Amino acid sequence: MAKGYIVARVSVNDPDAYMEYIKNARVAMDKYGATILAAGGKAESLEGDKRDRNVILEFETYDQAKVYFNSPEYQSAREHRAAAGVSEGEFVVIEGVESAH
Repeated sequence: MAKGYIVARVSVNDPDAYMEYIKNARVAMDKYGATILAAGGKAESLEGDKRDRNVILEFETYDQAKVYFNSPEYQSAREHRAAAGVSEGEFVVIEGVESAH
């Protein structure tokens, strides 16, 4: 079965409040089995607009990635981020490629 990935590209408006969002989102990541493949770090735009922060999360399946995103734990963190104008960005879920072992 193919893995699932959530890719987030985010512009941070309030760094201190964003750190609180991250703390709360990590609770959900731990509960729903996310593996952080990239978070922050060096990045440059090869084409299009660049965002402040880029994140890639890996899950056992596409459906598990959606369960995480829609979970009460993550939605609580997300509401804080969105309601306070802490950041804005794009979040997508992507189905990985099944390996041919």
